[in-house]
Amino acid sequence: MALAELVSPHLPYLRRFSRALTGSQESGDAYVEALLEAIVADPASARKGPDIKVVLYGLLCRLWESITVNLRGEEPSPAWERAAQLKLSSITPRARQAFLLTAVEGFNPEEAATIMQTDSEGLAALLDEAGREIGEAMATDVLIIEDEPLIAMDLEDIVTRLGHRVSGIARTRKEAVRAAKGNKPGIILADIQLADGSSGIDAVNDLLSEFEVPVIFITAYPERLLTGKRPEPAFLITKPFAPEMVKAMVSQALFFNTRSSGHREAAG
Repeated sequence: MALAELVSPHLPYLRRFSRALTGSQESGDAYVEALLEAIVADPASARKGPDIKVVLYGLLCRLWESITVNLRGEEPSPAWERAAQLKLSSITPRARQAFLLTAVEGFNPEEAATIMQTDSEGLAALLDEAGREIGEAMATDVLIIEDEPLIAMDLEDIVTRLGHRVSGIARTRKEAVRAAKGNKPGIILADIQLADGSSGIDAVNDLLSEFEVPVIFITAYPERLLTGKRPEPAFLITKPFAPEMVKAMVSQALFFNTRSSGHREAAG
């Protein structure tokens, strides 16, 4: 297959990634243009691996790290793009790449590590760094709805290490509603089967009827949530969970929450 036919299907996604890295459409597209020029000059560079997509993203990352595209007179960005730029500006460059590759572009850890020319430990460290920096930039109050004390303690430790505050730990639906009334959280971590037989799903629905907030369900029963019916949760973690998964999910949920662009104001 001709090189152009191999590359062209990936161009829209390369542009998306590059725009997110640089913080603007014009600069992002300029880097993709530089990538294409480099491939034309050295066609073999795009064939140095079994997965063309991984190779292309790797080439783009190295271009972004090695050259500066200096553009002047760019058109003002729309509000949503400025909000995304503000969030991304809090993440150091290498950590930003790791976060976007996994959270936005959907690469698995092995692929992302290959793109960034590191190993699994190096990638994990970068993702941890991104999580901490997002937490520091968007520190918020966390409501934990979990009836197992040890699991609740683990979750509390994970989110506080990311820079967030735990506003309450609820074991039942009634406790969750009461806790949220006292201090509206900026994010909720919820089990679905609670101490008194009540439902974490019902507790979350009660809260979402009062205010908007990102929710991460953490459950041993994912089949109860992933039925194919709508609406379904965007963020779901299966027990037993790894701390790294919780960190990544919390960071993603806050980053992609359109109402979150910095430190949350205290609830009035």
